[in-house]
Amino acid sequence: MASSQRSTTVRDLLFGSLAVLILLIIVAFGILAFRPDWATKLGIGPTTGQDRVAEMTDADKAQASATIAPMAAVDAPGAESTARDATQTPDKIDPDWLHAVSEATGIPPRALSAYASADRRVREEQQCAVGWNTLAGIGWIESQHGTLQGGSVADDGRVTPKIYGVPLDGTGHTAHVPDTDGGELDQNEVYDRAVGPMQFIPETWARWGADGSGDGVADPHQIDDAAYTAARYLCHSRAGLEGSQEWIAAIRSYNNSVHYQADVAATAERYRVAAAEITAS
Repeated sequence: MASSQRSTTVRDLLFGSLAVLILLIIVAFGILAFRPDWATKLGIGPTTGQDRVAEMTDADKAQASATIAPMAAVDAPGAESTARDATQTPDKIDPDWLHAVSEATGIPPRALSAYASADRRVREEQQCAVGWNTLAGIGWIESQHGTLQGGSVADDGRVTPKIYGVPLDGTGHTAHVPDTDGGELDQNEVYDRAVGPMQFIPETWARWGADGSGDGVADPHQIDDAAYTAARYLCHSRAGLEGSQEWIAAIRSYNNSVHYQADVAATAERYRVAAAEITAS
């Protein structure tokens, strides 16, 4: 009798453990189905730089309205000589500000310089305040400021190793984007994939890619070029990103996802607050 009871108990425990395991698997798949954009980190999900104004569903609009867009950080202070020379090199940003804000935010100084310079440049050229913190928010979400997978940004702004997303073949919640550049930028002749620290697809880079470093070449793997192109793209259909709705529309044109928008907003606001505390102290 005791042996029979023990057998029943063991059997019940096994069935119970199996039921719990099945339940956990179902819950995990449910979460991924609800948040497919979790797979967007570097090429698993939808690519960035989609060249269109985001079309939001009513449900998206309702959720987006609850997402607070970050305030644009104030223009980063320039060094004593702020004017760009004849070679159109990037704006020089106050090195003391760069050091302090880099320490406070964790943004590598070379990347922070690129974001701040790009923001200042589009303020001047397009009268559009993107906010260096917005560019930094995108840079973190897309590639951790060029440091993803052990990468780094050199003094000349080049990111090594080069960053590529997965082929956009329509699987795994990715868009279906057949090759548009013969593999020239993304090293793939079948499908496009996002490239560089700001993760542009080749078709978008072909239209919007710009030289932010002053070397005469627009390179998506160079942080000044990538940040400046992102700033130009975000400003292309609006006068500025100071208003919440303008900011949301700009980010959704970059990646049409409510959750991407919320992630960039949270990161950009965290950077702004950290920099403001430095300035106030």
